[in-house]
Amino acid sequence: MPIISLRDVHKSFGAVEVLKGVSFDVRKGEVVCIIGPSGSGKSTLIRCINGLNNIQKGSIKVEGQEVNDPKLDLLALRRKVGIVFQQYNLFPHKTALQNVMMAPVLVLKEPRREVEERARALIAKVRLEGKEDAYPGQLSGGQQQRVAIARSLAMRPDIMLFDEVTAALDPETVKEVLLTIRELAAEGMTCILVTHEMGFAREVADHVYFTDRGVIVEHGPPDQFFTKAKDPRTRQFLSQVL
Repeated sequence: MPIISLRDVHKSFGAVEVLKGVSFDVRKGEVVCIIGPSGSGKSTLIRCINGLNNIQKGSIKVEGQEVNDPKLDLLALRRKVGIVFQQYNLFPHKTALQNVMMAPVLVLKEPRREVEERARALIAKVRLEGKEDAYPGQLSGGQQQRVAIARSLAMRPDIMLFDEVTAALDPETVKEVLLTIRELAAEGMTCILVTHEMGFAREVADHVYFTDRGVIVEHGPPDQFFTKAKDPRTRQFLSQVL
């Protein structure tokens, strides 16, 4: 049984139809990369999986639960499905450690001492030991993004969504963030990434989806997708980015 299942998902913002019948499955422990031109619906798609955007038609199930069920506990869903955005969204007046601890302490009401121990371990995991007391303004973009990843992991999710998390970073810090995601994937975390990093997708993904104008144009395992794309739109896109 897939851990995430989408069937005929449609999403509009006003008169603009952004998703036009998207269907796919993700298995536990799988790494899925979604690529495509700007405005093709990639970010909207993963926000729908997390329940941040409601859909007009179709079905999204996470661990068998319908995301758009009005009775669904959204907090429970977001404990299972962590999301990291392009913008780090850290609280500037809180230290790295405080940022990582906030949700488990304030939202989940977990014991502060237990959360702090977990938060320190997560900061070490993303290779930021010694930065626990640093404020976001004292950290580079790549370091802030790794704090954002640690913050999401502090909720102990089963699934991680990454929405173009390296898009705002300079080339030197992109590697740091991708290494963190690569390690999570190697540990068996189910990951869905919206990304422009084709080399990373080729190396880490189990499956790659190419979206354009709100539909999935083509998909496949990376060795097949990047070398034997069949659809002309896919081939044109890859010729521009590879």
